[in-house]
Amino acid sequence: MPQSPLQRLYEAVLARRGADPRASRTAKLLAAGRNKMAQKLGEEAIEVAIDAARGNRSAVIEESADLLYHLVVLWAEMGIEPEEIWAEMERRERAYGIAEKVRKAAAA
Repeated sequence: MPQSPLQRLYEAVLARRGADPRASRTAKLLAAGRNKMAQKLGEEAIEVAIDAARGNRSAVIEESADLLYHLVVLWAEMGIEPEEIWAEMERRERAYGIAEKVRKAAAA
């Protein structure tokens, strides 16, 4: 079975660890640390939301790809493998259905 684009991206990100940050944007982001990665992830999420609110379909597609890239970089930095995410999604599907989101616990 061929690998998914996210799996290929994840492996490419791992391959960039330790690469020259001047030669690779991914290596530069990895070298910048988790706080920078989280910041970039948040920025991309906001861009997706803004473009969606504006009804700009093509921009949502482009920014979604950027969002996924930054999410995968953060996973790689934190040692989270895509299979762990898929397992959680499968667990939720069994418990709540594929199109439902787990409710957050009420704040105490």
